[in-house]
Amino acid sequence: MRRRLGLFDTVTLGLGSMIGAGIFVAMAPAAAAAGTGMLIGLAVAAVVAVCNAMSSARLAALYPQSGGTYVYGRERLNPFWGHTAGWSFIVGKTASCAAMALTVGSYVWPAYANAVAVASVVALTAVGYAGIQRSATLTRIIVALVLALLATVVVVLGFGSADTSRLALGDDVSAYGVLQAAGLLFFAFAGYARIATLGEEVRDPARTIPRAVGLALTIALVVYAVVAVAVLAQLGSAGLGSAAAPLSEAVRAAGFPELSPVVSVGAAVAAMGALLALLLGVSRTTLAMARDHYLPHALAAVHPRHGTPHHAELAVGAVVAVVAALVDVRAAIGFSSFGVLLYYAIANASAWTLTASLGARVVPVIGLIGCLTMAFTLPLTSVLAGAAVVLIGMMAYLTSGRHRHGV
Repeated sequence: MRRRLGLFDTVTLGLGSMIGAGIFVAMAPAAAAAGTGMLIGLAVAAVVAVCNAMSSARLAALYPQSGGTYVYGRERLNPFWGHTAGWSFIVGKTASCAAMALTVGSYVWPAYANAVAVASVVALTAVGYAGIQRSATLTRIIVALVLALLATVVVVLGFGSADTSRLALGDDVSAYGVLQAAGLLFFAFAGYARIATLGEEVRDPARTIPRAVGLALTIALVVYAVVAVAVLAQLGSAGLGSAAAPLSEAVRAAGFPELSPVVSVGAAVAAMGALLALLLGVSRTTLAMARDHYLPHALAAVHPRHGTPHHAELAVGAVVAVVAALVDVRAAIGFSSFGVLLYYAIANASAWTLTASLGARVVPVIGLIGCLTMAFTLPLTSVLAGAAVVLIGMMAYLTSGRHRHGV
């Protein structure tokens, strides 16, 4: 595949996934889980995300190929764990794609959210098919608009009836609730995986990928923290936890109802940006697994003119469109978080093997423990559904006969 992405475009694609996913979707279920401890959950998710990002950046610089942790697990651990990582990523991020598509639908035309979701998937699959540079250009525009909107929302909430006492911890805080909130909020941070999965299309990957991961995650952390504090101070944990559209409801509560439609449009645009970045990441991991014949080899085809994995993109788009017609947004977030947390657990285990130095292994150890802890403290339905689907992938590998040949 062609290396067309520089540092700016690579950072933008990571931000397009993170900003759209977390700000408009994940805060409400996290507040419902943790109550007044939501900000602690955000901090826990941030620490684990930083560890994962550092591990992923080191591995991506060493293995600048499409596939991300599928490749790292295969090369550093064994093919079984590589396959498990790739499978977890594909099923988890397929749920993420559906959640983002449904977010677009719920903001644009709530009565026909599923139809709008399917149309969004079809349109963005066409954009991805046309080439990675077009995708990066569109994402750049979306990220700029969303950051401008979020800055406006924070300023507006500062003039509203925000009450900093709502940020204080109450009697409703529990370790389990905080960890569950952290797992749900991790759904928002996982966008930097797009950077690693696009490794085969990045110029000077050994230098560009680590810098892009660090920059994208730092910007997202600052944005999340500022917006979360502003919205929590305005709505309180109970109001935020029950909000269907947290930012829209926050500006209305602040006394600026005329801005609510603008926020709704911004949420739809942000979700479109996240959906585009997610579709790119899933299709590249599908390409990598198809190259190794874990998925139909026809999905490994690369378009001779556009330089994109067009068969994989069409297949992923079709599956996401079907799922988007059937799932619930909050359930999709939990299911996605479980799969992606297992994916990053394998990334940290892979990074552990890069050095024998105990000091250098602290980061992957924290990342590994954090990922597994958050995965298994998610809502029970998410854990059971996610574990069942991951086990199906493991069994498919073990019964295929390929593991006996070390492939």
